[in-house]
Parts: sequence; C-alpha cells; structure tokens
Amino acid sequence: MLTIAAARPGPYSFDLSTTALLVIDMQRDFLEPGGFGESLGNDVGQLRSTIAPLAALLAAARAVGMSILHTREGHRPDLSDCPPAKLSRGEPSKRIGDPGPKGRILVRGEYGHDIIDELTPLPDEPVIDKPGKGAFHATNLDVLLTERGIRSLLVTGVTTEVCVHTTVREANDRGYECLVLADCVGSYFPEFHRVGLDMIAAQGGIFGWVADSAQVRAALPTIPLQPSS
Repeated sequence: MLTIAAARPGPYSFDLSTTALLVIDMQRDFLEPGGFGESLGNDVGQLRSTIAPLAALLAAARAVGMSILHTREGHRPDLSDCPPAKLSRGEPSKRIGDPGPKGRILVRGEYGHDIIDELTPLPDEPVIDKPGKGAFHATNLDVLLTERGIRSLLVTGVTTEVCVHTTVREANDRGYECLVLADCVGSYFPEFHRVGLDMIAAQGGIFGWVADSAQVRAALPTIPLQPSS
C-alpha cells in the first residue's frame, strides 16, 4: 500500500494495482485561448495552471503502469443525447450545438471537443465520451473500472465544482475511494475551486480526500507495476 500522509482530512492509502488516474474533460474548448470557455468571458489561465502538474503526474503514472482513463463532455452531432434542460442553457448562439470558435460547441468530433495536445491520451488509455457532468452517467466508465479491478481513483481535470465534483460524488455512491489532486483540478472561479475542495474533504472526507500531485508522485514506486498472473 502507498500512503499520502499529508492528504486532507487525513492520510490516504491506496494499492497501485487497484487504483486508476481519471483525467476529466481537459478539452480545447474549455482550456485553450480563443475557445468556447474564453468566449463566455472566463479566464482560461485559471484552468491552464493545471496542465503542467497533470502532465508530470501522467508521465509518472504511465511509468509505473497505472490504469489511466480520460473523459470528454460532449454530445452526438444530432444532439439526441442532450436533454432540453441542458440544451436551452446559455445565451442564444452560444448553446450546445451552435457554431463556436473551434467548431460546434460540445459536439463530438469537433476540434474544440477533443483533449488538448499537451495531455493527449495514449492508444491504450480509454477515452469516455460523456453527455452529462458526471463521468458515470450514461457511460461505460463503471464497467471499465470493474473490469480492471479498480477501487480507488486519483481524480484530476476540470472544472472543480462541476464535472469533477459531480464525478466524485457519483464515484462515492458507487463505493470508490477518491483522492482529488488540488493542483490538477481547476475552475474559472478561484473561490469555487477552494470551496469545492473543502466540501470534498469536509466531515472526515464525506466525498473523498484532497492532496497535491507532488505528494502522489513522491509516493509512487520507481519500478513499473507487475501485471498479476
């Protein structure tokens, strides 16, 4: 077992063979200058600060053979999987499916929908396309984790108070233990980020634990995980 002693609200222990790194929605439209997120008046720099620590964590996780999964929020081109309550949100001409700076907004297959170049998934790392905020809703994520014997998640991505928080809550309800890496999750709103992390670790870890990625990298072994026979 590996232990992150400085995690909040207390030490977090995990078995590398039953732990996966989950990278949530690190997509061009959310993080890149000129993308959909910035077109709404958001400061994408708040999100881009997560790229360097997450890239370092990805490299470390890949080096030891950890399971890694990525998600993207988006919808089918015909929007048949987008409920009216979601489709009608936002200003006219800036809603899901409308033409955006990097293609149709939150539509699968569009340039802006894809993951940023700095964090491109490797061919053996599943990419889960999700129609909702949470990564478990209407996806096969739970099946993929079960097939790999995963019980613990190292959670990263954007945004802290929306897709990350929803996914952690869903994971908690399904029995997964979650460690959210504070420097690898981000929000356009610093206060939402801070409070979101506090909520996860509150009341003895009501939804999970919080730590920095450097603590995880320091705890990882120096040799790759050996597959079980």
